[in-house]
Amino acid sequence: MYSSKYLEQLIEELTKLPSIGQKSAQRLALHLLRVPKEDALRLADSIRDVRERVGFCGQCGNFSEEDPCRICRDPQRASGAVCVVEQPGDVLAFERTGQFRGRYHVLGGALSPLEGTSPEQLRIRELLQRLRETTAEGASVITEIILATNPNVNGEATALYLSKLLGPLGVKVTRIARGVPMGSDLEYSDLVTLARALEGRREVE
Repeated sequence: MYSSKYLEQLIEELTKLPSIGQKSAQRLALHLLRVPKEDALRLADSIRDVRERVGFCGQCGNFSEEDPCRICRDPQRASGAVCVVEQPGDVLAFERTGQFRGRYHVLGGALSPLEGTSPEQLRIRELLQRLRETTAEGASVITEIILATNPNVNGEATALYLSKLLGPLGVKVTRIARGVPMGSDLEYSDLVTLARALEGRREVE
């Protein structure tokens, strides 16, 4: 039991965050009490703003406060290459490398029969719609789909499903190289590993 019900409530809420246990939550709560009031309130305002103002891009599915997002609107990005990832955090990871200047498509997860995640629950339909976009000459705008799902069982199953689905459509389908350790998440991979995985991508047969 803590000396303040408000402190106890804050610690309880902090324990709901990923990788934050009771002791870590307590340290964070006590830290927020020690810092200047303005700093703590600025953090509170940032949390409120991100929940109220940040949504999803209707085109790629990435986090954005505008629709379409800045990446989708950027005329300097290559429209022909689309990197397919599982979550918005993966977009942030690839952007930090500075190696990819194409566009993205966020699936919103990966296929997982055990967890009940089916193709209908992912943004696969939206990806197929994007493939129908054509230039003034009638050619497809998208010429390459880069499958960058996580190198784990669900990610590999998703990549296999998409490669079989997209293959007959005439678009080049590639898979990022194996520089990322099996079973890991792209979001937590280092920049050099991600850059090399992207550079070493191979065509899916």
